[in-house]
Formats: sequence, C-alpha cells, structure tokens
Amino acid sequence: MILGVGIDLCDAGRMEKSITRQSFLDHVFAPEEQALLAALRDKHRAETAAANFAAKEAFLKAAGTGLGGFVMPELAVLRRESGAPYFALTGAAAAWAAEQNLTVHVSLSHERGLASAVVILETGTP
Repeated sequence: MILGVGIDLCDAGRMEKSITRQSFLDHVFAPEEQALLAALRDKHRAETAAANFAAKEAFLKAAGTGLGGFVMPELAVLRRESGAPYFALTGAAAAWAAEQNLTVHVSLSHERGLASAVVILETGTP
C-alpha cells in the first residue's frame, strides 16, 4: 500500500553556490553523499547535489513530516553500481522507516539547470 508520494524541484544554479560552503554540505548531505559529490565535475556536481536535495524534500513530503521531520543527512541519496539512486536512511529516519515497514522508491532527473525527484513510500513490502 502506498503511504505517500512526494515530488520536488531544485535549481542546480542555486545549488552550485550553496555547495561551496562546507557548513551547507554538512547540514544537508551525509559523508557518503559528500564523497560522491566531491568525485564529480563542477556542472555534474551541482546537478547531482540538486537532485539529491530534491529527493530529500520529496521524501519529507511523502512522509508527511515537512522540513522538520528528520535531519537531512539521515536521508542519504546514493547510487547503485548501475547509477540508480536509492536512499540509505540512518538515525531517526531509519527507525521510522523500519517501524512503518517501508520500501522507499526514488527517481531523479535533471535537465537545463533543474533537478527533480519523485519519492514513493510503500508499506507492507519485504
């Protein structure tokens, strides 16, 4: 059963400026995400950061918690070897997802300076 659906859009140009500040990176991205971003070239780095940020906000919308629901670094958006995105939840977010028996689905896209994310939270799945 679907618990929630969230969608968000983020401007990569705005993100490009924000990710130059370590305080912003630490506030928003988990260490694993920061390592992923550090390995990318400038334009792709900003697009990936924007997509990850959009995914975090989409997750919070799907969960119905709003921005105060969880600490952003607990909602790490990583990539499988294939490049497919997935959430690596930690802390309170991981505990909540386990309590709800959630499967988290995420899709990311970026085009012409905008990044988007869709998150579906599904309950009752293995």
